[in-house]
Amino acid sequence: MKLTRRQFLHLAAGTAALPAVSRGAWAQAYPTRPVRLVVGYPAGGTNDILARLIGQWLSERLGQPFVIDNRPGASTNLATETVVRAPADGYTLLLVGPANAINGTLYDNLNFNFIRDIAPVASISREALFMVVNPTFPAKTVPEFIAFAKANPGKINMASAGNGSSTHMAGELFKLMTGVSMVHLPYRGGGPAMTDLLSNQVQVFFPSAPVSIEYIRTGSVRALAITTEMRSEALPDVPTVAEFVPGYEASAVYGLGAPRHTPGEIVNKLNNEINMGLADPTLKKRFAELSSDVFSGSPADFGKVIAAETEKWGKVIKSAGIKPE
Repeated sequence: MKLTRRQFLHLAAGTAALPAVSRGAWAQAYPTRPVRLVVGYPAGGTNDILARLIGQWLSERLGQPFVIDNRPGASTNLATETVVRAPADGYTLLLVGPANAINGTLYDNLNFNFIRDIAPVASISREALFMVVNPTFPAKTVPEFIAFAKANPGKINMASAGNGSSTHMAGELFKLMTGVSMVHLPYRGGGPAMTDLLSNQVQVFFPSAPVSIEYIRTGSVRALAITTEMRSEALPDVPTVAEFVPGYEASAVYGLGAPRHTPGEIVNKLNNEINMGLADPTLKKRFAELSSDVFSGSPADFGKVIAAETEKWGKVIKSAGIKPE
């Protein structure tokens, strides 16, 4: 039977619409099986706790388990490559943290390009760091610290949770913006670094809020400043570094990513559910207990944050000549 032009165009339009309808139905049904959420750190740390909080919310909302897969090693690069190589079907996700914005510059021979190969899904939280010293340290303010450091170049030991960590980057940014000289001592995590600060083996540390806030509250360490643009509601008397060093800002941003080419319908579905979770009073309270501020937005918003953080820390790494361990 010969089709008229109108009949042909109608049939062609209907056929072309089938893939879009199929994709929409697939996204609507997603997920139909467990989803793996890969974390580049061992169980129990900040990254793992955040992943479990948001994973539990998604499990309850979407009716399938979001299983945490801890893959520590190589400063999260092993976990990231696992997700980069996974099928782009929404069933393998990555807990994105500050290391992902740092490693692209720190490491020369990665098997992936994070910004190209990981699709941003949703930001989750922005976490403050604190500039803390041992209570016996003579400086009680940031200006006093800068003056002491300049009068005693190379005599202050600066701890970090590891070479290239956000705690290291915060300290290096402080050094670059103030011109002070400090000796960097990397540790294998924030806990050991804090232990040596408490025993006065090191003089200054830029730990995350979850690692430091109870020590600050009890007076075991002295907080000279917080590294974010705004003061913390939890510790409103602690000034920001920027109040003394204009333009200074350092924080740890967390979120979820997926392999590139993951269908936009699935990315948007996850983003919507995560944003609903971040607005939920119970979940917000859990984040607040970790001294972590919820940080919602669209996938595009999160992509812009990742790009800005990558550029920012790339400049610090190059200026300070930082190399991987």
